[in-house]
This record gives sequence, structure tokens and C-alpha cells, in this order.
Amino acid sequence: QVQLVESGGGLVQPGGSLTLSCAASGFSFSAYFMSWYRQAPGKQRELVATDTNIGTTNYADSVKGRFTISRDNAKNTVYLQMNSLKSEDTAVYYCNAYNVRTTTHYWGQGTQVTVSS
Repeated sequence: QVQLVESGGGLVQPGGSLTLSCAASGFSFSAYFMSWYRQAPGKQRELVATDTNIGTTNYADSVKGRFTISRDNAKNTVYLQMNSLKSEDTAVYYCNAYNVRTTTHYWGQGTQVTVSS
């Protein structure tokens, strides 16, 4: 059974930091691209960051220099370190696993991040 379980969301003040975690199980984690998406109220889901399984990372322009994605294949976990948070970062953050060869996608249930004073 495939599971992606996000944790680490919450309420943080502008300028603060949070680290999201996504624990994966039920599939070959190291064979998948791992990404974080987010969806703000009334907006479409957008790609925030991707950690490929070939050692590269990509970021949305809006988070470059503030967010860092990383993965631990031994723990089947992907992280999103978020610094210098802004109110516009408020959204539900989703973990995604993608296999380039089979085009299979898996999604987590999401975790709420609210940036507010």
C-alpha cells in the first residue's frame, strides 16, 4: 500500500521558518522524483520544488533562495526547509512522488502552512 504522509505544517510568523517532512512507503522511493506542490485558497496547485533521483533540484522562482528540498533515501523521506516565509506562502503543501519511466504519480494528503502575524 502506497503512502505519503506529510508533517511539519503549522502557523508561523512572517520571516519565520518551517520544515516539512514526507514519509513514503509502499514503493521504491529512490526510483522516484520527489516534489512538493502547494495550493492556496482559490488558486491552482503549483509546483514548489523537485528533487530528482539523479542528484538535481529545481525550484519555483517564487521560492528560490528561501526553500530547500532534500531527500534521505535511507529513511524514504523528503523534506522541504522553508525560510523567510511570507504571507503568500500560505497554502496546503502536498508531497508528490513521480516515476519518469512509468509516469506514475502518488500524492500525500497535504499539510497546512499558514504564515501570519
